[in-house]
Amino acid sequence: MFDLLKVAFAVVAGGGGLVALVTAYRRQRVGEAAEARERTALFNERFATLTDKLGHAEATVRLAGVHGLAGLADDAPSRALRQTCIDVLCAYLRLPFDPDDDGLAGQCMREVRRTVVRCVAAHLRDGARTSWQGYDFDFTGAIFDGGDFALATFGGGSVVFAQARFCLGRVSFRGVRFAGASVDFRDAAFSGADVDFTEARFTAGSVDFGQAAFTGGSVVFSGAVFEPGVADFRRAAFAQGSRADFQTATGPAPEGLLEGTRRLKEVLLPRTWLSSSR
Repeated sequence: MFDLLKVAFAVVAGGGGLVALVTAYRRQRVGEAAEARERTALFNERFATLTDKLGHAEATVRLAGVHGLAGLADDAPSRALRQTCIDVLCAYLRLPFDPDDDGLAGQCMREVRRTVVRCVAAHLRDGARTSWQGYDFDFTGAIFDGGDFALATFGGGSVVFAQARFCLGRVSFRGVRFAGASVDFRDAAFSGADVDFTEARFTAGSVDFGQAAFTGGSVVFSGAVFEPGVADFRRAAFAQGSRADFQTATGPAPEGLLEGTRRLKEVLLPRTWLSSSR
């Protein structure tokens, strides 16, 4: 734009300025369009190469594909193309996976999957070189046997864990801020993993645990902060054999949580919540 202004002043001062100005403007627009097409073509070329790597038989090649695709997302020339890269990384986590496979193939698959989680989480933390906060993440039906989302911020967009299975290992949402995104844990199964929401902050947006099933393992919300109307546990089911700890959580009880949980020894609630429900 600065170069265009210099041209404008020069030609206006010399006469015939309007025609020359329009011509210069058109040339600049044509150049910008050509540059945009070139960037998109380069993106598409890299995208095709990296997605091929994600389907490679060798785990090391798949790992390179994950890191490369995350880097391509950072360099994407538009928001839509960055979202496309994120969609592919999320789709990888939705692929069929046997968490009980301790053989070499299972271990390799597990490492690639956890690398995807690490890349996503790193871009959701404050201070990331390129932030992915506000984008959409679809983990529908994904299996989590470990993973670290600690200190991530879900500040916008849609984040879907619906029908996901948290079945083994430790999955950390410690210190996560739910601050404007629409987060969906509906029908998720917490069936054996240790899931940690310690000091998570539910301050804005919506976090829906509706019909989530807590049937094994543990879910810890110690020190979590709940603002009114953000978290929803209506129709969530807490079964014998699972453990949910809300003891040092603050704020009002999330909607639906107290129904059906007061008599379960495995669900630990703050005294203020229990007294307010009587």
